[in-house]
Amino acid sequence: MEIGVPKETKDQEFRVGLSPSSVRVLHENGHAIFVETEAGTGAGFTDTDYKLAGAQIVSTPEGAWNRELVVKVKEPLQPEYKFLQKEQLLFTYLHLAADRALTEHLIDCGVTAIAYETVEQPGNNKLPLLTPMSIIAGRLSVQFGARFLERQQGGRGVLLGGVPGVRPGKVVILGGGVVGTEAARIAVGMGAAVQILDVNVDRLSYLETIFGSRVELLYSNSAHIEAVVSQADLLIGAVLVPGRKAPILVPRNLVKQMHPGAVIVDVAVDQGGCIETLRPTSHTNPVYVEEGVVHYGVPNMPGAVPWTATQALNNSTLPYVLQLANLALKAIEVNPFLAAGVNVQNHRLVHPAVQQVFPDLVS
Repeated sequence: MEIGVPKETKDQEFRVGLSPSSVRVLHENGHAIFVETEAGTGAGFTDTDYKLAGAQIVSTPEGAWNRELVVKVKEPLQPEYKFLQKEQLLFTYLHLAADRALTEHLIDCGVTAIAYETVEQPGNNKLPLLTPMSIIAGRLSVQFGARFLERQQGGRGVLLGGVPGVRPGKVVILGGGVVGTEAARIAVGMGAAVQILDVNVDRLSYLETIFGSRVELLYSNSAHIEAVVSQADLLIGAVLVPGRKAPILVPRNLVKQMHPGAVIVDVAVDQGGCIETLRPTSHTNPVYVEEGVVHYGVPNMPGAVPWTATQALNNSTLPYVLQLANLALKAIEVNPFLAAGVNVQNHRLVHPAVQQVFPDLVS
């Protein structure tokens, strides 16, 4: 099969769909890989690295896109819509619940669009291709939050770890899944006072086995959210409802009650966000101030650490890429867990969760 790897076009997105080591595996299995020139430069991979792995370097986006299978990291942006073709396989993060325009175009053009974030893991319905980026985003959320709490960055000037005689910063995390757990791991390591809220009591019990008394674990309801958010120095949105928009847990009137210069980092922004005042930003312009609070809403946070993130992503995606390359559409028929990743096929919106977001697009 011919496999295309275009250069990412999202603002400061330096990850790449396939690493040279993944290209080598695919090449050894008889597939032809076409990598757009400098697609891997931001992640530390040169065109020479790809050539040595067996790839062909193409000089234009069309040279990578005009293939049977296209492997990316982020969703196609509007200038890339023209490259999508009928009967083409697209394998990437899509997050369609927050992007009606892309959803409509994927339906119209006839591509088979498989989303990393809805591929399931055998036996437990976990999301194996979302997990590695969730780990990175969770860890980065505290790293970025700590930076923007600095006074020079517009924050209130709080050191999360505190010092002897001065209380540490307070980190409130909405959601105790992978993102929330990893955020707490870093925040605890920095010495912050940490609270996690989640609606799953079993998950809270599991988190207690990890963190013990170092993290305060609370059942997530409106009363508890109101009580803790207003006192937070750093608020992290870590809510995930697979395939759907994240629910709004923090309304504007609650953001108004936060300390001036407090920071919000909403990792759920690529699914619409769980903070009412949060809107998508970019690595170039990552923050804005609203209601006196610093808001960070970069939807491709792992793009800040592309060397790590590309390899972590490829460790999980390569078996599925190889299956698609070997079997084409039959891979979806024989692997129900990969089939769960199909969002659009044959001009139809097929993923149940995304159908609930856009019921008028269901034929």
